[in-house]
Amino acid sequence: MQQILEGFQSQVCAAAAEKRALRIRGGGTKDWYGQRLEGETLDTRAYAGIVDYEPTELVITARCGTPLGEIEAALAERKQMLAFEPPHFGDGATLGGAIAAGLSGPRRANSGALRDFVLGAKLLDGKGEVLTFGGQVMKNVAGYDVSRLLAGSMGTLGLLLEVSVKVLPVAYREATLRFAMSEVDAIRKLNEWGGQPLPISGSCWLDGVLALRLSGAQAAVDAAVRTLGTAHGGEPMPDCAAFWASLREQRHAFFEGDAPLWRLSVPSTAAAIGIEGPQLIEWGGAQRWLRADGDAATAQRIRAAVTACGGHATLFRGGDKSVGVFQPLAPAVVKIHERLKAGFDPSNIFNPGRMY
Repeated sequence: MQQILEGFQSQVCAAAAEKRALRIRGGGTKDWYGQRLEGETLDTRAYAGIVDYEPTELVITARCGTPLGEIEAALAERKQMLAFEPPHFGDGATLGGAIAAGLSGPRRANSGALRDFVLGAKLLDGKGEVLTFGGQVMKNVAGYDVSRLLAGSMGTLGLLLEVSVKVLPVAYREATLRFAMSEVDAIRKLNEWGGQPLPISGSCWLDGVLALRLSGAQAAVDAAVRTLGTAHGGEPMPDCAAFWASLREQRHAFFEGDAPLWRLSVPSTAAAIGIEGPQLIEWGGAQRWLRADGDAATAQRIRAAVTACGGHATLFRGGDKSVGVFQPLAPAVVKIHERLKAGFDPSNIFNPGRMY
């Protein structure tokens, strides 16, 4: 691995000296995500392997090119999991790519976001230096915030070489109930149930049907199933594991087709977003997927509506990327990002066009 690392360092130093952009790429399953792709490819897949895994400590450390499938298989053998359920979006997805994209699956609202589970990281910066942040335990504070900063950074701050991630035990029992209700009622009920001691681990509303996943101890899940089934008419959903996997990987019928896909991040209590187009609601009401045009006029309407309720909108797939994939940042936040970028990547070689 040392030889591969030295190869990365040589490639980075040469690119910095010649002011050439580098495009960090693992399995390429998220190439479509973000503003645009630029530069010579820096392929991370050779730098792979689990460095350390101690099930009793609930921590796994692996190199950036390690396939996500390999990580999840190793955890499953010990009845553990990545609680933030990172989407793969195709074969070959890597751990480094998952961290850089910062995307979480259906369990995020109840278990926490990807960045909440990042404990430590090693980064190759724009000067070819290896930097270490955080550690392998929750109590290790030094450099802790920098490790989390890398989550969702889209590879713009450097090459993530290695990462330590907190894992959790697999729930003893899971069940999914479905309810017939309107969008307004679903948002209200999700917030009401979210404030109760129910073992909710996922939610999805689409076309008048709310699906609610329950995970935890046998007694807790059984009690919740009885309560929600009797009082609110919840019916068991067959083959629920396949349903939640299709939602995580966006293989569900809602995500099919070429219509632009918007991701709306709003307060869970926000009222229904009055934009025409099919919607799917997750995360207790806090994440809403919208199929709508991706032109400038539609983007302006969507972002105005979402901003008004305290959220932001991302043109997740398709559409005209010239309208801006991500919600424009406040000037003060842009300045902070520019300072971070200058510190970690002074020659601006890492994924320069990915976020703006």
